[in-house]
Amino acid sequence: MRVVSVEEALVPGDLQAVFDRLQARRWELAKTGPKERLARLEKLKALLLERREELADALHEDFHKPAAEVEATEILPVLLELAHVQKHLKAWMKPRRVGAPLLLAGTKSEVHPEPKGVVLILAPWNYPFHLLVSPLVAAVAAGNAVLCKPSEKTPGTARFLAQLLRDVFPQDEVALVEGGPEVGESLLRLPFDHFFFTGGPRVGRRVMEAAARHLAGVTLELGGKSPVIVDASADVDTAAERIVWGKFLNAGQTCIAPDHVWVHASKEEALLAGMKAALERFYGKTEEARRATPDFCRMVDDGAFKRVSRLLDESVAGGARVVAGGGVHAETRYIAPTVLADVTPESAVMDEEIFGPLLPVLRFESLDEVVTQVRAGGKPLAMYVFSQDESPVERLLKETSAGGTVVNNVVLHNVNPHLPFGGVGQSGLGAYHGEAGFKAFSHERAVVRQGRTAFTNLFFPPYRGKAQRLARLASKLFE
Repeated sequence: MRVVSVEEALVPGDLQAVFDRLQARRWELAKTGPKERLARLEKLKALLLERREELADALHEDFHKPAAEVEATEILPVLLELAHVQKHLKAWMKPRRVGAPLLLAGTKSEVHPEPKGVVLILAPWNYPFHLLVSPLVAAVAAGNAVLCKPSEKTPGTARFLAQLLRDVFPQDEVALVEGGPEVGESLLRLPFDHFFFTGGPRVGRRVMEAAARHLAGVTLELGGKSPVIVDASADVDTAAERIVWGKFLNAGQTCIAPDHVWVHASKEEALLAGMKAALERFYGKTEEARRATPDFCRMVDDGAFKRVSRLLDESVAGGARVVAGGGVHAETRYIAPTVLADVTPESAVMDEEIFGPLLPVLRFESLDEVVTQVRAGGKPLAMYVFSQDESPVERLLKETSAGGTVVNNVVLHNVNPHLPFGGVGQSGLGAYHGEAGFKAFSHERAVVRQGRTAFTNLFFPPYRGKAQRLARLASKLFE
């Protein structure tokens, strides 16, 4: 008979029932091989491809996300993840032989990956399909039972996901529950074996507290003010175009979006001109054209619109100059893609992660200043460096810390399944994608097999005479 804690007793009965079904199934799933796991993922892929238009419609309903961005930022990353898992899962699942010291002669040592058990995936609203399904792929590949909760801020995509996952997985293997913060709080009371959360630091701390209470594993994918550094040697036109693309993708509602730009004073005016030109090429030459373009999405809700509008107003009032954009329309939650100059570290827009279509540009004379400011801002999820000189690149890599770094481009590390993706410090804990994702949802179990020959009996008590001398001799071998 299972003992129910006081905390668990606060969980609504339907959520408890969902959890119990998954827990009852987890040991059968642990015994599955790569063929069975890949068959489930292949079915997921087939239904995704069949329903990709429905997904695009759902995301457009939620915040006017362009269909091309759905393909590039929601579907493509999942397909890349699936292809990588399909190619490598069999090798990842094999026990791995490791060496042993001379004292363990006669033994064989191995590392066996085993699923953690029942895992929880709490997904955000900004990439509501990609950031739920990518960790789900890793969790299923590792052999876990999974409970998913999408964000309530994107109800159209949540409905799509609920139907998709019901049609792919039995409910005792993968389940999805919908609801707001109260559902999330109830889920945190359940004794999952691993908690996977993508979102902001405030809720991330709550998730980490829950994992600590249950002595469970935790992966936190958070955010931060990801800087771009454009030095005196950079190709400014190329930098401007790539930064504008990465910043205004998804209307800036991207955890690894360029948050702000540090540009060497000698290149500032050229970079600002290049950004303005790129913005006009991408979204239209006039404010009316940009507001009418189907290629730029909207803020996800009124709260997000008001927060980013406030940052814009306070920054301009504090001396920031609008180079391009600046328009807002509350009824449609539209904030124009906006480039701001004459920004200082004290500007309102530098107080918090922007998570919207405002791009502040700050000038610098010495890289010392940039290093100091980046360190003061904590450890960001991403850093982007534009330079034709390897020396400043190496200096920034050695003298700062970030979850990931891209040189002479932006955001690309997120779509390479060979790389671990994750934050550090306040930008996150743990990583996933590819093998890193498989390991995030697995426990590496140490296994030692003793053969016929064993030296352990030489160390049995009583600890006098020969046993004592052998222990001292063994220690001396490694002094």
